[in-house]
Amino acid sequence: MNAARRGWLAGASWLALAGLAGCASTPRLDRQDASFPHPSPMSDQQAGEAAFLALGLVGTPYRYGGNTPESGFDCSGLIGYVYWQSSRIAPPRTVAQISRWGQSISASDLRAGDLVIFGSAGSPTHAAIHAGESRFVHAPSTGGTVRLNEFQEKYWKTRLLDFRRA
Repeated sequence: MNAARRGWLAGASWLALAGLAGCASTPRLDRQDASFPHPSPMSDQQAGEAAFLALGLVGTPYRYGGNTPESGFDCSGLIGYVYWQSSRIAPPRTVAQISRWGQSISASDLRAGDLVIFGSAGSPTHAAIHAGESRFVHAPSTGGTVRLNEFQEKYWKTRLLDFRRA
């Protein structure tokens, strides 16, 4: 096991406590929702590294509850892995928690490495990492792979809820 993976596993022990909820899971309200620590600010350099790392994971298989390149990713597992590797920030594990984590930002303030929240009827169901140039990296669905899409695609444009910054 390489040092980066050992660091991720050691630093992400919170995953065992948070449970393995996937992207489209029903929002759970538990002790971590109320008390999950908000991150210290991510520098522009760290955000750029997060976007670069996320782009390098395109093609990794989707797996519900997955949180490593070896096991595959679901959307929140991808975010957790990328943020930990690029800046040692451990985001919450569920999309519902991620949608309230950090700070909401406007589209005009968006930078590569920020988070993108998708859903319907105001309820978050999916999260991604902004890759720059109106594109995002995400782990979309069972049977798929981590991929790169654009905000302007009809499906995603109608589901865009928020941009968030750690």
